[in-house]
Amino acid sequence: MTGLILDGVLMLLLVAALGYGVRLEKKLSALRAGQQAFASAVSDLNLAAGRAESALASLRASGQETDLLHDRIVKAREVKAQLETLIARAPERPQPIVREAAPRPVPAPAPAAATADDERALRMAALAERIQGMAAPGAVRAPAAAAGGNNVAAILGALTASRSANQAAKQSLNQGRRSLDEDLFAA
Repeated sequence: MTGLILDGVLMLLLVAALGYGVRLEKKLSALRAGQQAFASAVSDLNLAAGRAESALASLRASGQETDLLHDRIVKAREVKAQLETLIARAPERPQPIVREAAPRPVPAPAPAAATADDERALRMAALAERIQGMAAPGAVRAPAAAAGGNNVAAILGALTASRSANQAAKQSLNQGRRSLDEDLFAA
């Protein structure tokens, strides 16, 4: 009978060991799954650290470029201020070059009985002569007594020429400003 009791106790111990083994297997499978999740989390963390490292290097390079660009902008503002002061000091229109030449003929005095139209024509002729002298030195000048549409045309031509010269200078200056802006922001 002792053998039977010992066999029963042994069977109970085997059943208890079998139950404990099943519980241990469940815990080990959960531990393996956790270990795999931990390994994937570590690899993801490693990738994120690599990306952060490259982003930090890129940020440092951007900071250096920003400093360089800031220095260029400061220099460009200084140059712009200098250009604006030069433009402000520049004359509105180009000054004529005064050349020593033969003395200009003095217009003959008008007769006392001249009408207002004759006086106006003489003044226009004198003005046209002066303008032609400034615009084209050495050109053939109209006689002072000549009056009429040619003098007015000469005056208008001289005014138009000075306006177009001013426009050309302004366009050149604006083009210089645009190219300076493009050069600044191209880098």
